[in-house]
Amino acid sequence: MGSAWGHFKIITRHRHMVIRHCKKAGILWQGLFHDLSKYSPTEFIPGAKYYQGTRSPNEAEREEYGYSVAWMHHKGRNKHHFEYWTDYNPKTKRMEGVKMPVRYVKEMLCDRVAASKIYLGDAYTDDAPLNYFLKGRATRMIHPETADLLEKLLRMLSEKGEDETFRYMRTLNDY
Repeated sequence: MGSAWGHFKIITRHRHMVIRHCKKAGILWQGLFHDLSKYSPTEFIPGAKYYQGTRSPNEAEREEYGYSVAWMHHKGRNKHHFEYWTDYNPKTKRMEGVKMPVRYVKEMLCDRVAASKIYLGDAYTDDAPLNYFLKGRATRMIHPETADLLEKLLRMLSEKGEDETFRYMRTLNDY
């Protein structure tokens, strides 16, 4: 399909929504720098090529090649993705999730809510980000404490809504 203009509009709309959410969560400064790497050629060109408007273009790139160069670039530069926080553990000799600082967990929640709103449109409900999170639980490499905090926030969003969740997030500080 592909569309440079469509891709630009959707990533910009998403980014502006994340900035609004970050402001509500008390991390406006962080929100202002959210996802700037999506405008780099490494991410933008595949994003435009595989743009569909209803899901991440990284999925389509992954379907064609078995991996997504744009995603690997993105997750390696954006600390609000739990995939950024993986490292080799010399004790277990395995790749493992590293505990994320709370400020990035907050941004991750803002990102997930905005992505759900953008891709689901009028079908969005406050339980959509939680359902997406739970669907991928079995295959996720994320630190258990980070997963617990994210799930707690997503459940709060589902049960109590955005206002209460963002108000609570403002009280959280880094570990």
